[in-house]
Amino acid sequence: MGQDESWLPKQSTLMQLEKAFEDARGTIQPLVDGNFASSQWISSRAGAVRANHYHKDDWHFAYMVSGAMDYYYRPAGSKEQPTCVRVSAGQMVFTPPMEEHAMRFLQDSAFVNFAGRPRDQASYEEDLVRVQLIEVPELD
Repeated sequence: MGQDESWLPKQSTLMQLEKAFEDARGTIQPLVDGNFASSQWISSRAGAVRANHYHKDDWHFAYMVSGAMDYYYRPAGSKEQPTCVRVSAGQMVFTPPMEEHAMRFLQDSAFVNFAGRPRDQASYEEDLVRVQLIEVPELD
């Protein structure tokens, strides 16, 4: 895409957010300062699994608004056990390209996703490689 992405982390990581600004009106929490192309609001039911894929070129930050998830990741093509980190409301996790990742929601949850590339269906599918990082349960 030609944009400078040197500011991005090199692997999945739970992000350290800047201190929020608070006054009598409320709070402003900085999330992402950088170049991204799209943003999505994603809700998930308790027990749901999302992702189970990797992106060839795209990356994203997922800011958990409510609920909690276990976030699994490992390098694309690895046979090692994935690393798992718990992400709770008010936390954000980063996913770089070429890293398999999956999200298992522990309760009804919602997060905002900030992605480096467009997320229209055709662009998304072109960049995506599906994998079976974790099992997907049947939901009622």
